[in-house]
Amino acid sequence: MSHFTYIKTRFQNLFYLEKALNRLNITHKQQQINTNSELKAYHTNLVISQSNGYDIEFAWNGQEYELVADISFWEQPCPVENFIDKISQQYAGEVIIGESQKIGFQPIQYKQNSDGSNTLVLERWNTKSN
Repeated sequence: MSHFTYIKTRFQNLFYLEKALNRLNITHKQQQINTNSELKAYHTNLVISQSNGYDIEFAWNGQEYELVADISFWEQPCPVENFIDKISQQYAGEVIIGESQKIGFQPIQYKQNSDGSNTLVLERWNTKSN
């Protein structure tokens, strides 16, 4: 019998969540969910397939993407807590880069350090002449 676990996250932006998964080489697919057939309203969940058929899903709950998985069938290379931590770290980096670019900053360095932390260097040139 499956016992799904719903783990709250702070992932609110699908674009940045997908970028984080891609940076970590975590294969996933989008799944369109019909939330109201009369209004033709949809939202997108992300599904990470596992070879045992018990997929992992980032499901939109109206506020954030929560991780939905049957922990007893977890097949990822690290425990669920570490899995979320890794994705959270990459997600934060993607949000910083994306939102900074909107105000004129450009990333010039993104490096994973040996201690597991990331270093991100952004720059912006002042184009106004006095």
